[in-house]
Parts: sequence; structure tokens; C-alpha cells
Amino acid sequence: MSTVAKAISLLEVLGRGAPETALADLARSVGFDKATTRRLLVSLIAQGLVEQDEATRLYRLGAGLTRLALMREAQFPFLRMAVPVVEALAAETGETVHLSEYSKRGLISVHVIESTKANRVSVPPGEVLPMHATASGIAFLAFAEERVRSAVLAGPMPAFTPFTIGDATMLAEHIAAARARGHSTGSQGFEEGVISVAAPILGADGLAIGAIAVAAPRVRTAKNDVERHGASVIAAAREIGERLFGQVPGQKRA
Repeated sequence: MSTVAKAISLLEVLGRGAPETALADLARSVGFDKATTRRLLVSLIAQGLVEQDEATRLYRLGAGLTRLALMREAQFPFLRMAVPVVEALAAETGETVHLSEYSKRGLISVHVIESTKANRVSVPPGEVLPMHATASGIAFLAFAEERVRSAVLAGPMPAFTPFTIGDATMLAEHIAAARARGHSTGSQGFEEGVISVAAPILGADGLAIGAIAVAAPRVRTAKNDVERHGASVIAAAREIGERLFGQVPGQKRA
């Protein structure tokens, strides 16, 4: 593992769980010795990406990450354009809505608005969504570059529940159906008791750059709810794409 990859793994651990973490716990979580972990933390602190509390000696994410995020958002205002649409979809459906964006690491949840209902689906921001096991992933693959789709179809396809798609032929069928409909439906593939409906957000070239999804408990989701959410996520994805790029080729209309 490269030094950069090791540093990123530390940032990811700091981004999960408790707001502040001890050196020994960090080293154990990433599998490095304490000396290596401390050396990486010193470098990250120097760049403002990590901070250490002088009193407790615990480590936390630094404000430098916010600076980098703002720089990225200034160049590609994905969240600024998408968040109002996510908020509107959450208000319309009354269910959890999450927005994901594709990177080399996979499809990552970047913004979540949880349902206000007591029985609701939770999606942690920053979670990597398995392509084969989520509605967001399948919607993305339906409009992704061929090389990305082929890599996922080649496996592996780890099982998260008894309902996870684990066969390339079946996954290909789901991808084809999602492309024809303009949205995908996932039933308990990543988490039991959850049904999700997602649509891809398309770039100026007509290829997917992310997805928007509605996730709801299976016990209160009827067939007509799935159909209604399908039309809603298509419309929301189209609006985000148009906010970012104008008219997007190949975007299915609800």
C-alpha cells in the first residue's frame, strides 16, 4: 500500500465512528504499527487534514478537508445543484433520499436526508454503495461506461443478504431492465427489509456520474409506491443533470 493510500485509510477511519480517536485505536483499525500511524498523522496535521486535541491527545478530522471540499465544489458544484432537488424529493416521498457520486473508489453516498418517520432507512454519508447490491449501483451501471460495467459483471459479487444478486447473468438482466425503464428497483440486496428505487444522474456525454435514490422499509412499500417513486427519481435525476449541464442526451423522461 502506498503512503498516500495509507494516509487516506486513516482519514476514512477518522471519518467513521467517534468524532475523536486515540492513536492506538487508529493503528489497530488500519492495521499499521503505532510508529507508522504517528508518522502519517504528523504529515496530515501539517496539511491541516487532521487535528490533535492538545489536552486529550485524541485525533480528529481537520478543517483542511473542508477547504478541499469547497475547492472541488467550486469547480464542479454537484452538491450545490443537487441538494435542493434531494430536499424536494424527500419532502414529496416522506422517505429517506440519498445522493451518490461515482469516483474511482466506487459509488459513494455524498448527501442523505432521512425520513422523519420512526421506522426509516438510514444511509451513512460517505458509504460506498456496492454496485451489484443496490438500486443506486444498478441504475448507475445501466448508463455507465462499458469498462466499468464489465468490471462489475466480472465479479466478485459478495453477498450482503440472502437476496443479494450474485450471478453475472442475473445482474446483466437487472441492468438492462433499469436502462429500459430509466430507473432501478432494489429489494433487500444490501440490507434486509429495505426497498430502494434509484435513477442515474447523467453527464453531458449521457454517461452516469451518480445516482439519486429513495429508500423505504419494505413493510410499508406497496407496488404503486415503487412505481410512483420510480417516476419521481427519474424526474429528480433529470433535473440535477439539467442544472449541471443543461439538456442531457439520452435522459429518459418520466
